[in-house]
Order: sequence, then structure tokens, then C-alpha cells
Amino acid sequence: MRRTARGIPAVDGIAAARPRGRSRAALGTLTAAGTLLALLLPTGPAGAATPHGSPRSPAPRAALDAFWTADRMRAAAPLDLATPANGPGASAARHAAGAVPHGAPLKVPPTLPQLPKLPNVPAPAAPLSGVLPQAGGPWTGQGAVTTTIGRVFFTYQGRTASCSGDAVTSANKSTVLTAGHCVKLQGAWHTNWVFVPGYHDGQAPYGKWAAASTLSTPQWTASEDINYDVGAAVVAPLDGKKLTDVVGGQGLSFNSGYNKAMYAFGYPAAAPYDGTKLIYCSGTTLKDPLFSNDHGLACNMTGGSSGGPWFTSFDEKTGTGLQSSVNSFGYQFLPNTMFGPYFGADAKALYDKAQAS
Repeated sequence: MRRTARGIPAVDGIAAARPRGRSRAALGTLTAAGTLLALLLPTGPAGAATPHGSPRSPAPRAALDAFWTADRMRAAAPLDLATPANGPGASAARHAAGAVPHGAPLKVPPTLPQLPKLPNVPAPAAPLSGVLPQAGGPWTGQGAVTTTIGRVFFTYQGRTASCSGDAVTSANKSTVLTAGHCVKLQGAWHTNWVFVPGYHDGQAPYGKWAAASTLSTPQWTASEDINYDVGAAVVAPLDGKKLTDVVGGQGLSFNSGYNKAMYAFGYPAAAPYDGTKLIYCSGTTLKDPLFSNDHGLACNMTGGSSGGPWFTSFDEKTGTGLQSSVNSFGYQFLPNTMFGPYFGADAKALYDKAQAS
């Protein structure tokens, strides 16, 4: 495997996409915060567009459960595309992206499990020591994040790969939010897609939840526009139960603005992490001053953390918050900084479509 500038392993045999047009000249300046070399493309229309979804039927649950063994989950690699650290024309691309459509602020409160709680995954003995800011470290507390957040596993170009995701409050009690590139990349929807909440070291204490459908924003689906790198999955019931009845669901916040105190979570699987533990960062965000309209946060999470949730109004004691973004990408020349898309009108439209499925 090759190494990018940030130490994220590159999957052998995957070539970088050929830049198309002025806005793709910045391709070489980005690398995956979680799994992807982000592609900068022109933004979509000013209003929120209809989200796009996977046209395929999910594999039978028994087949997916047998496919995703503990060893296969441990071996799943964070998907990463490697290119040079810098490319010509990057400065021109800085102004290529239009503003992400905003709207009135909207908050959705978190929900707690309604069914008897499953046994907790054993936690480290050390008490939670993290306070704002935290540039990256294991989550040693308890609370809802230990059940709502999990690893996402799927097959991409014949390889087993991983991201992160989060169960959220939804009308169908079955919605998981993640990054767009964690459901679709380079024109292909991922297959064998499962969500494993509370994952630890090959174990699935709350089960493996197979996607009945996967969706993304139209801008990501059509052109992999990094400003709209948001994805969702609607998972099928497991043993007759729905996801958030078992693990709970985090709240959401749309159009919450920039420069906010946030917590980011994920399962980074590239050095210095190994994908076995839930990792978090916290601090005050900034608006990306370079090529996107994303939030930025000091954070050293690596490959595999893509799709993990960012929370505003996060309570360390209860482990609940309002999801306001996802881990998306990082710049090769700006180490230890994570970027996540702004949850505006298009992210809200994606959430609405997913929860109505």
C-alpha cells in the first residue's frame, strides 16, 4: 500500500480520477479525511434538489451477516485515492464553488432506545478527560454515542472497505447518516452495505444492519461535489426491531451557521489508529478559507472516519447532541485538520427523503 502526505494508506490499484474543467484542477490538493480524495466541482442549482438513491436491492440479511465476519470487518480497508499534494490551477478553483443554499435553522431532538438496552461494550477504566479543544483521542465516556455511532462496511471495486456512520432520529426509525462517498464513488453505488453500531474489534454488539436503500445529495451523485458529500442509508429491521428502537437516535441541526463548538466522532482505521475504537475530536470550527464551503476542525482522525458525525449542543454526560455535519475530507498540505459539509437545504432534503422511505 502507498502513503499519502497525511499517512492515510492508499488502496493499491485505484487511480485518481482525471480532472475535468477548471474546478477539478484542485484535485491534487485534497486527500480523504475518512476514505476519499475529494473532487472539487461546480455546485448545483441554488435551491435544494431531489436526493438520488441506489437503484439496487439489498443482499439478503443472512448472506450479508455471513459475509461480514469478524475477520473481514477487521481487514476492511479505508478507501483512499492518492494524488500529488498540489496541482496546477488550484487558486482558480478556490472561487469555483458557489454558496451552499441556506434556510431557516431547524433542530430535531435526539431519541433514546424504547426497548430494553443491550449489554454495554466494556469501556476503558480511565475517566473521560477530554474538554474543548481535543485534537483526537479515544472516547472513554459512555452515553448515546457508544450505541448510535458505528462502522459502515461495504464492497467497492471488489474490495472490502469501511467508513463511519450515525443513527439519527427519524420517522422510519431506520435512518443512518454518513458521507456521500461512503455510499457512492466514481459512478458506482457500494454493495454489501451494512451498519454496525457500537462496533469494537470485530464485534457487532447491536447487530449488523443491512441497507435496504442508500441515498446521497444530487450534487454528490451527479458530480461528486465535495460541498455536498452527505449520504444516508435506510436499514432493514433486524429480528423484527427497528434501528433507533434498539440503539437510539441522535438529533439533528440544519442551517446552524459557522464557527460553532462541535464534537466529531468516527472509527479511523489508518495509522495511528486501527479501527477498533471510537475516536473523537472537539473544538470551535471555522469556515474553510480555501476551496469549499465546509466546516473545519482541528482533528487528527484518519482513513475510515469518513461519515462519522459532527455534533453541536453536545452533552458529554449523556453522549447526545445535534448532528450538524459528517467527516468528509482533509487537505494534504494542512495536516490534522478535518472538514465536513455544511448541513443546509440539500442535506435537509436528503434527510427528509431517507426518513420517509
